[in-house]
Amino acid sequence: MMYSMEKLNHISEDNICRLVDSFYEKVRADDELAPIFEAAIDDWQPHLDKMYAFWSSVMLTTGRYKGNPLIKHMVLPGIRPELFERWLALFHKTCRELFDDEISAAFQVKAERIAESLKLGIFYRPDRPWPPQPAA
Repeated sequence: MMYSMEKLNHISEDNICRLVDSFYEKVRADDELAPIFEAAIDDWQPHLDKMYAFWSSVMLTTGRYKGNPLIKHMVLPGIRPELFERWLALFHKTCRELFDDEISAAFQVKAERIAESLKLGIFYRPDRPWPPQPAA
């Protein structure tokens, strides 16, 4: 999908902070995602700061984020493949609430790629079917 550079120039650090803050409010209220995040995060502000830097690096190519999201997610107790769909649904909802269609779509495309990459890194094994099926 092509985006106009003029529109994407409206993606700012402030917009990223609004998105991250609003999204994680939803995550923290979600019945399935909240317990996983709450078990992993003692102090939310450092996590939010990392997410501001992460999305700044992804959307604005600032290089602010220094870290390895795959390693962080691999060790989360209770993480399941189907939770990525729930994460994406909340992320997409937040994008649509905050931004016009073009900016929302730009964030959503990146989020889908990131989610798929994390899911593959955490759960894919050549000797198992893909995509993994939810536990019965």
